[in-house]
Amino acid sequence: MDRSPAPVLAGVHHLKLPVADLARSREWYADRLGYEAAIEFIEDGRLMGCMLRHPRGGPDFALRLDPARAEAAAGFDYFAIGVPDKAAIDELAERLTALGEAHAGVHLATVGWILPMLHDPDGHEIRFYTIEHHTPVNTREHHTPVNAREHHTPVNAREHHTPVGTEGTMTVRDPRETAQQREQAHGAPSAPAAAGRPDHDGAAGRPPEQDRAPAAE
Repeated sequence: MDRSPAPVLAGVHHLKLPVADLARSREWYADRLGYEAAIEFIEDGRLMGCMLRHPRGGPDFALRLDPARAEAAAGFDYFAIGVPDKAAIDELAERLTALGEAHAGVHLATVGWILPMLHDPDGHEIRFYTIEHHTPVNTREHHTPVNAREHHTPVNAREHHTPVGTEGTMTVRDPRETAQQREQAHGAPSAPAAAGRPDHDGAAGRPPEQDRAPAAE
């Protein structure tokens, strides 16, 4: 069987998380990130889930009432929500801080900027990553070049680039240390960590005097 052609896909349809209190989580995502309820799922007369939509580009987001799975899934970053550029992710960090939410601030990551260590009421880590790149990325023939999208800053215009492979796959060794080196080259991060910074596996960070830059994914 010829496995060379990739199947046709169309991005992420929606994200889904288990929650312990549907009303609480729905309110949190609405207040912190601006999500709006679009669909409610009733089973045997009980509200068991809802689909949230975002008015300004966020992915569709489903919440499912499942306290046991919500507890088991807490603490891990299952996904990263895209943000257009550095200015937008800085603005988001300021918004979250003003709302009293702890997070690790905006940091240089492998090819863009990352805002990690925001946690929803169930402890799920919600990460944000810019679509704008600061580092050139190899692109295959069927990909849109990263510096050809309208909202991108040309990635070859930055002073600090990370060397990447030439075979179509970017290799990042020691991503946490790489992120730390980039931040030292570019200066301090845009916002201080409110509750430590994440280790490479997304766990809670060390105290500020011992921690290092967030995992650069």
